[in-house]
Amino acid sequence: MPTTDPLPKGGRRRRQLPVWQESILLVVVAVLLAVVVKTFFVQAFYIPSGSMEPSMLVDDKILVQKVSYWGGDVRRGDIVVFDDPGGWLGPEDSQPAGNVLQRGLEKVGLLPSGGHLIKRVVGVGGDHVTCCTDSRLTVNGRTIQEPYVLDPTATKDTRFDVVVPKGSLWVMGDNRGNSLASPQHITDPGRGFIRESSVVGKAWLRVWPLKRAGFVDGTDAFADVKKP
Repeated sequence: MPTTDPLPKGGRRRRQLPVWQESILLVVVAVLLAVVVKTFFVQAFYIPSGSMEPSMLVDDKILVQKVSYWGGDVRRGDIVVFDDPGGWLGPEDSQPAGNVLQRGLEKVGLLPSGGHLIKRVVGVGGDHVTCCTDSRLTVNGRTIQEPYVLDPTATKDTRFDVVVPKGSLWVMGDNRGNSLASPQHITDPGRGFIRESSVVGKAWLRVWPLKRAGFVDGTDAFADVKKP
């Protein structure tokens, strides 16, 4: 004797979408979730140069987290990814992804993005930063020991004495002998400062290569620096 499935409560049977429509819906939902994650939580980037060696190597793939900066609290010692302040990137570094698919995947955060810079924050708004005493930075009168720097003597001929404006940052690469950062742009219209609002996020997790995968270590090098 044939049987039929009982009708749901209310007497109407739910209409099921065709497979192709369900597939499209799933793709749309996945893309929207990826955009939300990229916008508010985590974004993928790759390291294009050796300016952050030994902390970051060329072609490292990293995740940058944005939660720490929801309140805009960028701290000294943070390794940050930020938008080009203007003229810091060469033409080859500013090129978009090679094809439409890659550009689309970058937009939704499913492919590591280029066209940004990554440096270490050594001065925040109000800080008095000078260089160099025995090849070392001084921040608010405190000489900084920087164990993460590849070659401390690379700054022996570097000279600057700046007060960081409110809402701005002073940044440098860990590979001081091969890094175009704030000191090298001090004669630019922006005087080498970057806007805190241009920061995309804080380096959080190295995901590639696998043998170097792991969380990006922080630093206590600036722990004794007093507020300006």
